[in-house]
Amino acid sequence: MAAFDFDGTCIQGNSPVMLVRYLVRRRMLSPSVVARILSWAFAYKTRLPQNEAWVRGLVFRAFAGRPVAEVNGFLRDFYDQVIDRRFRADAEAEMAAHEEAGHAVVCVSATFEPIIAAAMERRPIQYAIATRMRVDFQGNYTDEVEGEPIEGPEKVVVLRRLCDELFGADGWGLAWAYGDHHSDRAMLAAAKSAYAVTPDRPLTRTANAQGYDILEW
Repeated sequence: MAAFDFDGTCIQGNSPVMLVRYLVRRRMLSPSVVARILSWAFAYKTRLPQNEAWVRGLVFRAFAGRPVAEVNGFLRDFYDQVIDRRFRADAEAEMAAHEEAGHAVVCVSATFEPIIAAAMERRPIQYAIATRMRVDFQGNYTDEVEGEPIEGPEKVVVLRRLCDELFGADGWGLAWAYGDHHSDRAMLAAAKSAYAVTPDRPLTRTANAQGYDILEW
């Protein structure tokens, strides 16, 4: 099995950041919410501990109370208009090579589930795990994360859970993992072969220390 991080590894950039810009241009987020998101982003860049669920809830205030099908369609359009052209050709080639060799290709991402679902329709991704937002009893999205955001060590937890369900506890192994950010360390450490893709400085240090291959995509 080969596991790929999405933002920075498969695409050039960060899809939640691009989504915030997309929403701001359409005046779908209030100035006070945008200010709080920017404050969170500054703290994140300085690597201070952050509440991942809280900031995703802020972003999803643009969709709270709206039907799931409507929001999913909006996010699919966002993917088509903004994200798809940023998909790295090298990432797609690597995924296709794994698929052709008979390896399961899994995308494990902190971004929102409908965005990854759109990517699955267009790229060689067989399975995916992403951050899911809670839906109310009327079938409308809320601004609450269901469970935990798929970030950091949580990626390994949900990957194991999914693969145990799909293949049985003894029927799979994480042979390859690809990540670009220091928060991907746990997933890379769990793989037999780890690849740091255009890594940030902390992950570059880890890759050099652990002997991970560094790929410049």
